[in-house]
Amino acid sequence: MDQRTYNQYCATARTLDIVGERWTLLLIRELLTGPKRFGDLQASLRGLGTGLLAARLKHLEAEGLARKITLPPPARTPAYALTEAGEELAPAILALARWGLKWAMGQPRESETFHPGWAVLGLRACFDPGAAADLRAVYEFRIDEEVFHARIHDGTIETLHGPAQHPDATITIGAASFLRLTGHDLTLAEAMESGEASVAGDSEALRRLRSLFRLPPPHIRNALPPAS
Repeated sequence: MDQRTYNQYCATARTLDIVGERWTLLLIRELLTGPKRFGDLQASLRGLGTGLLAARLKHLEAEGLARKITLPPPARTPAYALTEAGEELAPAILALARWGLKWAMGQPRESETFHPGWAVLGLRACFDPGAAADLRAVYEFRIDEEVFHARIHDGTIETLHGPAQHPDATITIGAASFLRLTGHDLTLAEAMESGEASVAGDSEALRRLRSLFRLPPPHIRNALPPAS
């Protein structure tokens, strides 16, 4: 596959030469939450065919952004993981997510899919370090069949797929209700009152949860007024 290029000696253009093709940044998004098998990536990226997925992964390997690994026991299966260069794209991906939450989301379209596991990265994008300056807690989230957790440590956050060993608080909610939370149509308190969500664990950790993640209110992208 021929690689397109802007033919500009510019850091932004050179970066887009590497990651600007369709699906590439979404592949990096998936790998930012940990190594993934080929099938895992295919399941998360509906619409990306097998051949194009293989080509994009080969491109990421050739550019030094991803590498093949073997998962540890008991899996022992081939997978893909980001290199140091790939991991350093995390701030750019999170910045795009924050911009999208403010300027691009709106209501979900009928043709769009949603995987609760995408919230693993979304939690990082919405995290408020100042609100967690003196907090050490582990939160486990259960959204439909997906389970992931966040470790908060003095203003930093680490989010991981899978259950936590000793969560301080657990939040259980359905995907539809979770989307209403992210769309500002529902608060966690309202979800708990209606039975759409349940929480358990340390009361102080649950109290602090409300301030840890800040979703920007949606904004409308207004076009410039016509010239007079």
